[in-house]
Amino acid sequence: MQFTLNFNIEPSENKINIQSNILTIGSCFADVVGNQLVQNKIKVTANPFGTLFNPSSIFKLLTQSIKNLPVNNALLLENEGSWFHYDYHSQNNSPDKDQLILDLESLQNKVRNELQSADYLILTLGTAFAYQFLETKTYVANCHKMPANLFRKDLLHVKHICQEFEQFYKNIKEINPSLKIILTVSPVRHTKDGIPENQVSKSILRAACHYIELDFAEVEYFPAYEIMMDELRDYRFYESDMIHPNKIAEEYIYQRFSNTYFDENLLSFISKWTKIRNDLSHKPFNIKSSAHQKFLKNLLKKLEDISEIVNVEKEKEAVLSSIFVENSDER
Repeated sequence: MQFTLNFNIEPSENKINIQSNILTIGSCFADVVGNQLVQNKIKVTANPFGTLFNPSSIFKLLTQSIKNLPVNNALLLENEGSWFHYDYHSQNNSPDKDQLILDLESLQNKVRNELQSADYLILTLGTAFAYQFLETKTYVANCHKMPANLFRKDLLHVKHICQEFEQFYKNIKEINPSLKIILTVSPVRHTKDGIPENQVSKSILRAACHYIELDFAEVEYFPAYEIMMDELRDYRFYESDMIHPNKIAEEYIYQRFSNTYFDENLLSFISKWTKIRNDLSHKPFNIKSSAHQKFLKNLLKKLEDISEIVNVEKEKEAVLSSIFVENSDER
């Protein structure tokens, strides 16, 4: 008897390998994917802008970085002694206005450099709802808890999203012609908009991704949202807020992602690395016991064996610090 509806995801022809450089941008699910990649020693810059939910803000910040555009001072604001910018996440703040501008310019430059060297860009779209700052008539990424009458809430159109992506695509190809782009729709539900409204929002994002994938050869869609909605159709796969996928769901979706995009050598490496990670997290009853000391020396050898493939200097240092020299207690 089958209690879940599974669906096939065709393996991508564009395989990620152990040397690939990856950049993730978008909603909090971009952090989830990015952190999973980091844990597996894959070269990734995870969500450097911070959480971005609507596609208009995502494409705007990426375009500003690509074209080295100056920070828009008209979108700076002060709130409770700190300066923020409407286009950026609240993690980007400073008590000094000029310092914030310098920090944002540095961040844009960093993202531009990452975009130039990246092999893959993973974009995770969270919602089709966007807030227009009435003073400048532009969509912003964050309202920073400012009065609601300063903004107008809009539902972006599929055509609008596709047009903004097309302009971004032309710009990114000028600095990195070989970049591959993976689109996803975040499985996190935006219940504050309302359940019916969230469904409308997700459907707009999904339709936009469909047309973008059709129109651009080097763009693929990964069905993270569909996996959550169909294969994991049960509240036991959510956190207690009933909004965010829990750890089991995140790991399952990541497993489907890795089976779709990782090449055989990377999958083989991750299998070995997972066992090493488990060994690294082992907590012994007696760290000085001969059995545990032997375990640590074997673990150190495993780390040395893979050190030519990935950087494991921190892990080696941690293991070495726990290995005791014979008769060290007598010295």
